[in-house]
Amino acid sequence: MSASWLESRRDGRLLRLTLNRPEKRNALNLALCRELTAAVEQADADPSIGAVLLAGSGSAFCAGMDLSETLSPEAAALAPVHEQLFTLGMRVATPIIAAVQGPALAGGTGLVANAHLVVASESATFGLTEIKIGLWPFLVFRAVVLAIGERRAVELSLTGRTINAVQAAQIGLIHEVTATAELDRRATEVAAGIAGSSPSAIQSGLRFVAECRGRSWSEGGAIAQRFREELFRSGDFAEGVRAFHEKRLPRWPSAAGE
Repeated sequence: MSASWLESRRDGRLLRLTLNRPEKRNALNLALCRELTAAVEQADADPSIGAVLLAGSGSAFCAGMDLSETLSPEAAALAPVHEQLFTLGMRVATPIIAAVQGPALAGGTGLVANAHLVVASESATFGLTEIKIGLWPFLVFRAVVLAIGERRAVELSLTGRTINAVQAAQIGLIHEVTATAELDRRATEVAAGIAGSSPSAIQSGLRFVAECRGRSWSEGGAIAQRFREELFRSGDFAEGVRAFHEKRLPRWPSAAGE
């Protein structure tokens, strides 16, 4: 495995992960998939990390899976690795923020759908293009449905068409469009702001969202009450209330090393 395929850098409570196969438009080979999954899962287990910022090097965010592996002996190992990668957003409680420039196609769109918040440049394009090579986006489909709804996900899967950043924002796949020159600054600003928020509140909130998924309205209400009562008793909530009354920035007890 080449560690250089995924660059990792800490910036306070923010972990920056950069896909680094620019000559392959950051195509997801087996090694990169494993490395990216492990990096996000390790970050999720580290209380000193408040958020993950995911980007791509070069002119593309991610062109999807590396097709050269699909007809090789490595192909048998792809499905379980892709299943772990393309469910990260549903499984982890550390926010993933994606900074997207250029194409984010097929599995690249899957990575975008797994991010909790997405900032994209004006140059970004998105699409579930698998149908063009006789495939369906099976393993990214669930995350895309959660982001944009089933009918739109089916339409993109059937047509294989690409959409621009403005269109992606209109259907809810991404959250913000910015000038290409401003992408890194703006995405870092957003991610750092999230990383500085209460870890207890963020983790409880994302776990609440995951636990409510597929439940009835009344079940969701019961789950909400349980999570809220837990946060009411947390040190972060007590500190947040004190800081509010004292008109100062809070110092979150759950932020390790702070």
